[in-house]
Order: sequence, then C-alpha cells, then structure tokens
Amino acid sequence: MKDHHYNATINWTGNKGEGTKDYRAYERSHVIYIEGKPDIPGSSDPSFRGDKARYSPEDLLLASVSACHMLWYLHLCSVAGVIVVDYEDKAEGTMVETSDGGGYFTEVVLKPQITLKDAAMQTKADEIHHEANKLCFIANSVKFPVLHQATYKVAE
Repeated sequence: MKDHHYNATINWTGNKGEGTKDYRAYERSHVIYIEGKPDIPGSSDPSFRGDKARYSPEDLLLASVSACHMLWYLHLCSVAGVIVVDYEDKAEGTMVETSDGGGYFTEVVLKPQITLKDAAMQTKADEIHHEANKLCFIANSVKFPVLHQATYKVAE
C-alpha cells in the first residue's frame, strides 16, 4: 500500500465587518488555494445563503466523483483497446437535508455521453464502467451509491 497526501488552504473571505455576529451578517464566500494551481472561488449552496456564482462543496463533490470515474474509465478503455474519442458527463447528485439542518448525499448518477471510434466496442465500453467504479478513489471514499447511465454514439 502507498500513501498519498494532499494539501489545501481554505480562506474565508465573507466577513462584511461584523464577523459572525448573526446568521445574516456574513457571506459564505471563501477561496480554495492549492499550491501551484488556480484558486477556486467557493461559497455555500444558494439554499444556504451562498453565492450561486461560486462553487459549493456539493458542486465540488459531484465534480470529483465524475472526474475520478472518467479518468479511470479512459485509462481502462485504453488498456482494453476501446477507443473513446469524446466523453462528456452530465452527472447528477441528490442530497437530502435533515431536520437538524445537516444532510447527506443519497446517490450520484453519472450520465456520460461517450463517443467511440467503432460500434463493435460498445459492449466492452459499457462493461468497463463497473471496473472503473471499483477503482475510483473518490467513489471508494463515499457512503452513497455511484450509478452509471452511459449513452454511446460512434464517431462519424
């Protein structure tokens, strides 16, 4: 087994002058800094007084699940001889809010639209999703199901 370590700095930028004096006195704005990479503007979801123009933790969780699956999927396709020429995922996540104000994701559904070089590759391409899900670091780290509803077309 090999350990990998990651670092991020989160800086709250939403103090409007009175700090957290009350629930409406501050913004949820923050910036995510990772050394050597572009900053990510963050906020809470708009349902929780967040800025809809910034990324919420929920957005980033969904994007992480989707990106991890895609990267494993493309790798496994390349090893299996399945030639993917385009991949776009329109992932959806469902989160429920609990009576105490907390909440949790109940599922993520990945909906990749995959363009293959050859129609004969579709059966194998579809099977590879299951293997990618088993290997995805992020999918293995969450307690909700990650489902797949892939569609395919053939490059012209």
